[in-house]
Amino acid sequence: MGKLIDIGRIVVILRGRRAGKKAVVVDIIDENFVMITGPKELNGVKRRRMNVDHLMPLSVKLDIPRGASDEEVLKAIKDRGLEDLLKEEVRIPAHRL
Repeated sequence: MGKLIDIGRIVVILRGRRAGKKAVVVDIIDENFVMITGPKELNGVKRRRMNVDHLMPLSVKLDIPRGASDEEVLKAIKDRGLEDLLKEEVRIPAHRL
């Protein structure tokens, strides 16, 4: 992977209907796909597979195990006091052709 995407990394979703929302990487599927979660209770992003080209990693990383449950991720977020960071959205400009 060319990007610095690893387990526990907080990322911004760049494409799709969830563009601009932040999520946490919970598993690496292969060199092109990772499993992410919001978790849904915090910001509405469900656990799902995403292409790494559609994600932008942030410098913040949580200490969670591979395949962590949404409850474990939420606990790690609350322990670090990052609830507001994950709730805020980033404006992604639309591309005009």
